[in-house]
Amino acid sequence: MTSQLSLLLAGLLLLTGCGSTAYSKHLSKAYSAYDRGDCAEVISQLSETERVSRSRPYLQPEISLLRGQCLERQALYLDAAQVYRYLVDHYPHNQYAYRAGARLETLRQLGHYDPDKPLAPQVR
Repeated sequence: MTSQLSLLLAGLLLLTGCGSTAYSKHLSKAYSAYDRGDCAEVISQLSETERVSRSRPYLQPEISLLRGQCLERQALYLDAAQVYRYLVDHYPHNQYAYRAGARLETLRQLGHYDPDKPLAPQVR
């Protein structure tokens, strides 16, 4: 009986470890793809990271910042600004929100973002 319980606990530990490495594997692949300039792969890997890390909401700010940076790299400035605004609004004390705020300021200085104008499309 004790050996069965030990095997069960070892199996649970193994499964728990696999889940935690899955999200970090996808996040690492996303950073590698970003370094190579492959934003399609970044977005794909970030989606996988979100899928396997739903029980780890503390990862969302990091995922969102990298997504915003990739959108910016693709010259999708308004989309990037929306992601950055989301971070600043929903995670105001997170280190990634501070970085998102800096990216918003850079976009503003470059003329790609006007904080006085709404980001969402206007319904007519």
